[in-house]
Amino acid sequence: MIGIVDYGMGNLHSVSKALERLGATYIVSDNKEKLQSCDGLILPGVGAFKDAMEILHESGLAQFLTQWVEGEKPLLGICLGMQLLFQSSEEHGHTEGLGFLPGNVKRFSGKTRAGNPYKVPHMGWNQLRYLQPEHPIVNQTEPGYVYFVHSYVVHANTSEVVVATADYDGDVPAVVGKHHVFGTQFHPEKSSTLGMSMLNNYIRYVAERRE
Repeated sequence: MIGIVDYGMGNLHSVSKALERLGATYIVSDNKEKLQSCDGLILPGVGAFKDAMEILHESGLAQFLTQWVEGEKPLLGICLGMQLLFQSSEEHGHTEGLGFLPGNVKRFSGKTRAGNPYKVPHMGWNQLRYLQPEHPIVNQTEPGYVYFVHSYVVHANTSEVVVATADYDGDVPAVVGKHHVFGTQFHPEKSSTLGMSMLNNYIRYVAERRE
């Protein structure tokens, strides 16, 4: 059973439909007791980091997710959900994140190294480059194109957590992971065959951990 964490800031419908297409059993809930009964969780997210963390703390879901990860149970963050896994963000002022992965979230500068402007947000299809091709999320997939929409980018404190990158005037961490905590900066549920394959890899990983 996969639990989609509903804290009011996620693409619940699109993620749910993707899991349905993959034949996964899932629930969408903000109820901690129901989520606790799941084998793996997905933390989606669209919007501002600061708002998301305030909601997670007020609802008690931040503490729940911390206990979940400490219990070595699988967690996948998507888009803003991936950024929340890190230590902090500068969006709307400094905000502490969940701190499961080492690094911080900063806004794209909007200027190249040569001083020329480039478009922010990073929006549309971009190609992945695998740094850890055997990682459970990307295993047995080819590094094709996936769909991004984001104005803030993760600056990981160690390259060990970066599984795949995309190029947007520099390397953008696109897939991250450490132990049983994973994240995708792009929307796998909107990224055609490749994105669906990665979601299926996560479902398979959760099932293997359960067994």
